[in-house]
Amino acid sequence: MNLPNKLTILRIILVPVFMAFMLAIPQNGVFVTVSLLVFVIASLTDTLDGYLARKNGLVTDFGKLMDPLADKMLTTAAYLGLLTMGRCSCWAVMLILTREFIVSGIRLVAAGNGTVIAASVWGKVKTIFQMVSIIAAFLVMYPICPENTGIFITDILVWISAVITVISGADYVVKNLEVFKEAK
Repeated sequence: MNLPNKLTILRIILVPVFMAFMLAIPQNGVFVTVSLLVFVIASLTDTLDGYLARKNGLVTDFGKLMDPLADKMLTTAAYLGLLTMGRCSCWAVMLILTREFIVSGIRLVAAGNGTVIAASVWGKVKTIFQMVSIIAAFLVMYPICPENTGIFITDILVWISAVITVISGADYVVKNLEVFKEAK
């Protein structure tokens, strides 16, 4: 197994660690800081694994399939945690998760036909914006930001993520309609 794939697996392993700290005591500054650091490290593995895979010619079908799934696991955990803490809209999270299920379904159908679909530019933009907005959501949990302002900022960022996520999902569906035509 190559280094980029190991980094993808590390990101998957970091998801429950992130969740444990995020939900332990949400208003505890130490737990917020640790969960933020774990999220940042996991997010950086996404950038690093893709860079190393492309630079060193280590792109694999495993990476094409698991890298986006690892990203979905990480961002889904964060959005569900923010939702649990009452810091974002259920509707926005529902839109984000719906897109993720649709895209994952298309990927599974394609994989069943022997085709692995790599992430598109829109998918990468979506993931980057989601990760940045989640990091910002954690930063506004600190005492320097009044509670109502922090929740408002987080909700706005999650809604922007939802819009970008829906756009990337629509782009993905349109570009991969042939997957449904080829499905048996």
